[in-house]
Amino acid sequence: MSSDLTEVRIYVEEAPGQRIEIQAPTDMNLSLMEVLKASGYDIQATCGGMALCGTCHVEVLAGPALDEPSDDEMYMLESLPILNEGSRLSCQIRITPRLDGLVVRLMPQMA
Repeated sequence: MSSDLTEVRIYVEEAPGQRIEIQAPTDMNLSLMEVLKASGYDIQATCGGMALCGTCHVEVLAGPALDEPSDDEMYMLESLPILNEGSRLSCQIRITPRLDGLVVRLMPQMA
């Protein structure tokens, strides 16, 4: 894998065995949340990407290792009603060339 990729492939598992590929540019400092919203996924992102609401909760299913969650992200994740081993806030994951091949599933929103 090259570190000069200008786009990466991210896969969203919409149902078991059903993965949708989306392309994400690596040169715009976007978050995974922004890419998912731009791709038509219904993510509330109530706090605007500040790791304060948890409405962009995803589960990382496969792909490259991610940086450890920040303390703020862990605090928010631990307050959610559903928490899995791969739980992350998509607003805290920056799109970089090393994310190529990442597989995520959107977690249900709890009102």
